[in-house]
Amino acid sequence: MSISATDPGCSARVGLLTLTHGTVNTPAFMPVGTQGTIKGLLSDQVRATGAEMMLANTYHLALRPGDETVAKLGGLHSFMSWDRPILTDSGGFQVFSLADRCKMSEKGVVFSSHIDGRRFDLTPETAMSIQQNLGADVAMCLDHCPKLPADKKTIAEAVERTIRWARRCRDAHQRPDQALFAITQGASHKDLREQCAEELVAMDFPGYAVGGVSVGEDREHVHEALKVSTPKLPLNKPRYLMGVGRPEDLLIAIEHGIDMFDCVWPTRNGRNASCMTFEGTVRLRNAAHKLDPRPLEEGCPCIACRQYSRAFLRHMFMSGEMTGPILATIHNLTFLQRLMEQVRSAIMEGRYLAFSRELLAKWAP
Repeated sequence: MSISATDPGCSARVGLLTLTHGTVNTPAFMPVGTQGTIKGLLSDQVRATGAEMMLANTYHLALRPGDETVAKLGGLHSFMSWDRPILTDSGGFQVFSLADRCKMSEKGVVFSSHIDGRRFDLTPETAMSIQQNLGADVAMCLDHCPKLPADKKTIAEAVERTIRWARRCRDAHQRPDQALFAITQGASHKDLREQCAEELVAMDFPGYAVGGVSVGEDREHVHEALKVSTPKLPLNKPRYLMGVGRPEDLLIAIEHGIDMFDCVWPTRNGRNASCMTFEGTVRLRNAAHKLDPRPLEEGCPCIACRQYSRAFLRHMFMSGEMTGPILATIHNLTFLQRLMEQVRSAIMEGRYLAFSRELLAKWAP
């Protein structure tokens, strides 16, 4: 990763991440295509939002249609008709989100499939095999993401397991055209965060993620984790904050030196008629929009804003038409790419703190 600019007032930075399927301008937001697609959108529509990289889900794709099936069909890029970079998660988040359907041991995790109940074994080695079959540009190490709140002993055990599993992932990973990122854990404990980061950095991975910060803790704990974790991560390698996508949180994380983000926030909110603009949130089901001829946001280049009114979009949602969620999703993804573009400009011009503080004040409840 090459760094082209840093802000003099904080740790925010602009860079270029070069991967097998292209380059990504950072800070960057990755839309989440869990099943190999953004819900309701075609790949061309996702490209039109400005997205340069997408995330896909290892656990879900391994169950259906199967990573070997994807490999036989030319890999994930060909399968989902996306010619830009892809990152695949490790399946570690499903250990947290599907805790009632899995059992963990030092070897790995045994799931009872949420689809049909069949057994699915996920170990550091199988996580690497699956992601190598999928062929993403970036693969993630399998980690242990404990559910919070948890006592320090539980968090410490998760940190130690995460470190051991990262070593096993590194040893099992064999694709030279695929970057392998490690994931730091430690919740809000400074000593555990530092220990995890230091031991993973010593293994010399191509990139590092800050994990365990979108699993039930409050925002202050998220910020504290970033203050501790990012200074321990190499300056010349990408830093990825997993599962965070609220615009307010992105701005704070970028201030701490984070380069990459992913989250279902823009797509899930779009499907529920909630759209973000630089002036704040627009809730399209509100009666105030019934006769509103304005676009969602003046100056936004997305098709929802160029061709349709708030009144029409509200009508789509109130009528239960698919067009409403599709257009709102396109807008939210476009908004976040526009936000990242403005963030990069502000950093390069040395005015990031003023830029972010202005938006944070505008978006405050």
